[in-house]
Amino acid sequence: MSPDPPTPTRPPELLPDDTIDFGVGLARLLRDAARSPVPYDINCWTPAGTPAGPFRLEPVDPTRPERDLTLLHRWMNDPSVAAFWKLAGPVEVTARHVRAQVEAGHSVPCFGVLDGVRMSYWEVYRADRDPLARYYRARPYDTGVHLLLGGGADRGRGLGSLLIRAVSDLVFDNAARCERVLAEPDVHNVPSVAAFLNAGFHFQEELALPDKRAALMVRERALRDSDSNGAGDSETGAGTAPPPAPPPSPPGPPRPGRP
Repeated sequence: MSPDPPTPTRPPELLPDDTIDFGVGLARLLRDAARSPVPYDINCWTPAGTPAGPFRLEPVDPTRPERDLTLLHRWMNDPSVAAFWKLAGPVEVTARHVRAQVEAGHSVPCFGVLDGVRMSYWEVYRADRDPLARYYRARPYDTGVHLLLGGGADRGRGLGSLLIRAVSDLVFDNAARCERVLAEPDVHNVPSVAAFLNAGFHFQEELALPDKRAALMVRERALRDSDSNGAGDSETGAGTAPPPAPPPSPPGPPRPGRP
């Protein structure tokens, strides 16, 4: 998401997909999605059990800068994070970004709390209500996620994939009408793309967004629910991998979007 507050717009047009049952009528489905309450009430979500410990999402409170923004500001100034989030700078940059998430009305900025410790940052957002929906075939109630792992010690050891799977499970368990969880990491962010593949997502297509070339990663409820043993929703990265990334495109005007 952009650090600049978004300009209020109508929800992006949703394109039908012939894999959806539109027996209830496309117009009604789109109308219901547009009127559904967003953002999600994440405070009510039950923590997920993971092999690394209990994990929960805790919404960021931008009105409590000492408690919330100081930690997030430090993470945003880590060079490994700043390379893709592009939010390095004074704490006001972090505060403006978080406020923009809240004010957009369809995104919930959260800390990821593992075994009682804040160790990651997440944005859980309605992708069908986001500008991203103009760049792919959006379906009603599509939900997107952005994330960063705050500490260097938590990176590169499979924890990202574990938590991505846990968060997408939380979305499916608490948002009954959401059929897909999405992500759009930069195609050059190889560790991020690999983490989503290992979490049961598959590469769907490459998107030419104004500020990056993104790999659209998708995890579908039907695959998760149809095979509880994971054969259809692999933890081993058996999803389709994206093609090699082309050279970086010249920068364009910013668009909401995170690794």
